[in-house]
Amino acid sequence: MAKEKFKFYFLWLSLVCVGVFILQNLPGIPGFTEMFVLNSSKALGGEIWRFISSIFLHSGIIHLIYNLFALLFFGGLLEKLIGSKRFLILFFVSGIVANLVSVWFYLSSLGASGAIYGILGALIVLKPMMMVWAFGLIMPMFIAGILWVIGGVIGIFIPSNTGHIAHLSGIGVGIVLGLFLLIYRKKKNEEILEISDKYVRVWENKYVR
Repeated sequence: MAKEKFKFYFLWLSLVCVGVFILQNLPGIPGFTEMFVLNSSKALGGEIWRFISSIFLHSGIIHLIYNLFALLFFGGLLEKLIGSKRFLILFFVSGIVANLVSVWFYLSSLGASGAIYGILGALIVLKPMMMVWAFGLIMPMFIAGILWVIGGVIGIFIPSNTGHIAHLSGIGVGIVLGLFLLIYRKKKNEEILEISDKYVRVWENKYVR
C-alpha cells in the first residue's frame, strides 16, 4: 500500500481559524459571529451547520492564540503519526461531538477547543510516554492528560466562560478514537509510526521558544 502523502491539514485548519477570526472582526460584516456561533436554541431548532461552523470561531485573540498553539504543535504531531485523512476525521468528529454535548449545557459556545482536546486524547493513547511541556513542566503525555481531565472536572463547578464540558467531551472522543486506531493497527499489522524525542524537541524549539 502506498504511503499517504502528508497534507498539512493541521496547518490549513489553523489558517482557516485565522481567516474566520479576521472576518469576525471586520467592521463591514456585522453579525458574522452570531450567524455561525453554536447558539443552542437555533442549533437544536434546525440550524445544524452551527455544530461545524462554531469550531472555527473564537471569542478573542488570546482564545485564538492558545488554540493555534495547540493545533500547530499537537496537531502536526498527530497528523504525522496517524496520517492526514485520519487526522482530519478525528478533528471534526471530536469537535462535532463536543458541540453536540455542550449544546445542552451552554446557551452559546464557540472555538476549536473540543476538536483540539480530541487531538490530545488520541495522543494520550498513541504516545503516552511522549514528553511534552504542560502546566509549566516537562511531563509524559499521559500525566498531562490526567491533569487536563482533573482540571476540566473541577472547572465545571467554577463559574467561568470556559467550556469545560466541551473539553472533556472532546478528549473523551479522542481517547476512544485513539484506542480504536491502536487496536485496528495491531489487528491489521499496520506499521505504527514512531515519533522520536528528538523530533518533538525540534518542534518545541521551532514553535515554542
